[in-house]
Amino acid sequence: MQQQPMMNAQNQQHIMQQPPQVVTTKDSLYLTDMLSWNLLAMKKSHFFAEHCQDQQLKAAMEACGQMHQRHYQTILGHLNTTPQQQTNTYS
Repeated sequence: MQQQPMMNAQNQQHIMQQPPQVVTTKDSLYLTDMLSWNLLAMKKSHFFAEHCQDQQLKAAMEACGQMHQRHYQTILGHLNTTPQQQTNTYS
């Protein structure tokens, strides 16, 4: 039982207070993947909502698509900020 607290302490993630000055190739690829996943999920949700007969399910699919669109826009917003804007945001 004593190993459990140690494992939890090792699994905790470090939260950055400021974004890094440099985006690595691995970071860039992961960001591209996140954008792609959200765009695909948004398109699929919209497609299924258009072809759905059940109004409750249609509304749920539309809400899902809107959520993924917000995530996509949020990620883009973070990527489009200049270092000066980021400094002001975290001050």
